[in-house]
Amino acid sequence: MADLPLLLEPEQLADLLPLDNVLIIDQSKAETFVEGHIPGAVHLDFKRLQRPGTPVPGLLPEVSDLEAVFSELGLTPDTHVICSDDEGGGWAGRLIWALDCIGHTKYSYVNGGIVAWRQAGLPQETGTVTPQASDYKITAINPDATFTKAQVLDNLGKPDFAIWDARSAAEYTGEKVISARGGHIPGAVNYEWTRGMDKDRGLRINDLNAFRTLLSDLGIDETKRIATHCQTHHRSGYTYLVGKILGFDIRGYAGSWSEWGNDENTPVVTGTEPN
Repeated sequence: MADLPLLLEPEQLADLLPLDNVLIIDQSKAETFVEGHIPGAVHLDFKRLQRPGTPVPGLLPEVSDLEAVFSELGLTPDTHVICSDDEGGGWAGRLIWALDCIGHTKYSYVNGGIVAWRQAGLPQETGTVTPQASDYKITAINPDATFTKAQVLDNLGKPDFAIWDARSAAEYTGEKVISARGGHIPGAVNYEWTRGMDKDRGLRINDLNAFRTLLSDLGIDETKRIATHCQTHHRSGYTYLVGKILGFDIRGYAGSWSEWGNDENTPVVTGTEPN
């Protein structure tokens, strides 16, 4: 099998199917998956890649739970994973982040997921699917995929550090409060995740050259170490994915605002910041 690109257009994948040694993981809603999915895909409930509990539900699950999930799906060390969802890449991007965390770097994202696949009129399978299980073992968690709260605090104000806040503008300014405190991390740049999707093209990622220029104008580019977050590192799964596609040095701040905004000792800014 030839190496598959990180960003895989639906039509490209359709022309290649069926593929050996490939696992297509679809994180659409269960009913969406049953109605129609990419041929050969298996379904994954996105909750399985979140650590349960409050007030910080966005953290990576324990290693034993991750091994159970990926074994159920049939992952092996040599498998190339193709990620898809029904929302333009949030859950698929979080899956890619999780794969980076466990050191499994063979993966692609179907641009636009099942929304773009259906828009293109490509073949679908229906019904539930029982994966062929494996026995997947994780040897270590890669710390280079994630920023911790302590690391974000340590890097605040450094010229080579940037924060991409994927939440809504109202959450960023503090107008909408979900945690104990509203607002944003000092110096963070707000670009809400769905603004990066082309709604006329099946939620595909916006033109990459234009997207790169836009982000650069916001201070997010290949010269920076970038932390991205939202409330629970779901929406920022998308921004993590975009950063990977653009070749940025990006990590997920998995604690996100659920951790930062609920800690009375972390600095918070309300309103907008000057560019």
